[in-house]
Amino acid sequence: MPFFHVIGSLSVLLPNMAAGGKLVLMRKFQAYEALELIEREGVTVTGGVPAVPLALLEQARGRNLSSLQLVTFGGAPSPPGLAGRIRENLGAMPGQGWGMTETSATCTTHSAEDYLHRPGSCGPALPVSGLKILKDGVEQPPGTAGELWAFGPNIVKGYWNRPDATAAAFRDGWLKTGDLAMLDGEGFCTILDRGEDMLIRGGENIYCIEVENVLVQHPAVADAALIGLPHPILGEVPAALVQTHPGIDVSEGELREFAAARLAAFKVPQQLRISLDVLPRNEGGKLVKSALRRLFGA
Repeated sequence: MPFFHVIGSLSVLLPNMAAGGKLVLMRKFQAYEALELIEREGVTVTGGVPAVPLALLEQARGRNLSSLQLVTFGGAPSPPGLAGRIRENLGAMPGQGWGMTETSATCTTHSAEDYLHRPGSCGPALPVSGLKILKDGVEQPPGTAGELWAFGPNIVKGYWNRPDATAAAFRDGWLKTGDLAMLDGEGFCTILDRGEDMLIRGGENIYCIEVENVLVQHPAVADAALIGLPHPILGEVPAALVQTHPGIDVSEGELREFAAARLAAFKVPQQLRISLDVLPRNEGGKLVKSALRRLFGA
């Protein structure tokens, strides 16, 4: 994980330094080189976003990875079968968790047999943290979906110079995460969906409105919508449906080049479709993302 992310800095770098551990670093992740380092240095813990263990699994055949004890990941949706594959093919225990920048990275942790038995969960709250599910302002019992709230000394005090945003998201030490989730009777959390209109590509956040706003700057574009499509390695990849103005022709390649000149490479839509039809919206004017996904066959 890059150290400019809270996962890399707060969940990896600082705890390892405090424990007196050794860090084996790479300038840029390459599965082949990473496997060589694990074997040569006797690495016991590795991981990153789910794309990292997935790439390691593809090239691990013939390697001596007996030193590995834990392969942990987070920052993006992971395939439910990944935990079992790590245990079976790498001989290590799997681990993951859930958190946000506002929770100082990790807020739940899930590993070993607990994770293997509950592969769809992100685990229970840290011992110093608390979770609850609210719906219409009422705390919900186990097994009921609602909005996830988090509490603990790891929760930030608020947003810098943004009192309105702080008042909207924080209440009596609790953080309104915006995620739709569910807790079971033992406190294990399952994230059902993200409240914010955002997708995560290989651990990198992509806010849909940012990409949509860039696409509509093109003179041929009347409206645009971005969604996330499932990807076996990256978790999600961006895909866009664009409504063009009548009588103005533009190609998918032109629009991708236009976006690439104004966005980071990972935010550029991997798939892009052009239509003359009005994009599907509900009565409130919001894009119906489920209908958009069906157009892409997702």
